[in-house]
Amino acid sequence: MKKRLILASGSPRRKELLAELGFDFDVIISDAEEEHRSDIPLTELCERNAVLKTEAVASQYPDAVVLGGDTLVYLDEEPLGKPKTQCEAEVMLKRLSGRSHQVCSGMCLIEGDRVQSFHAVTDVVFKEINEEAIRSYMERVNVMDKAGSYAVQECGEMIIESVSGDFSNVVGLPQTLVLEQLRSFGLRPELNPPS
Repeated sequence: MKKRLILASGSPRRKELLAELGFDFDVIISDAEEEHRSDIPLTELCERNAVLKTEAVASQYPDAVVLGGDTLVYLDEEPLGKPKTQCEAEVMLKRLSGRSHQVCSGMCLIEGDRVQSFHAVTDVVFKEINEEAIRSYMERVNVMDKAGSYAVQECGEMIIESVSGDFSNVVGLPQTLVLEQLRSFGLRPELNPPS
């Protein structure tokens, strides 16, 4: 019998990245509350939030394999979440200007009693950007639903100097790692598996 895969995330970017891997899956959005704590190491916080989100859906679908995730932008050991106002978004982008920061995606897979969490960290370097460049970027991209107030895949060339590591991780789902873990749960790509 074919296993059912559920993505416990409303993120259109995660949905797209998982679909690119060739899996057939359903989306059921998790209603779990994320933890926002700066006293927990980056990778641990991302994984904890991923587990919380995944468990909330997995408890309702014990026969499915459920995948959840949480992506955070870290600057100077401090997590930058989604901005609450346009002004907060501008401040975040000013802080990131000309600097290197980390993007961590914590992921979790649950099937019955089996819980597997993992993460990926990617270094991102911003260009020096002035207020005019920030405004111009914010006119083109909806920054309000994005951790760190930016999206690497949307007009990233305007603000990003370089990405060292897994690009898909910065978008919100580290594809290579996720593919490896899904295979360990007995799932195989079916639609258009990557070469």
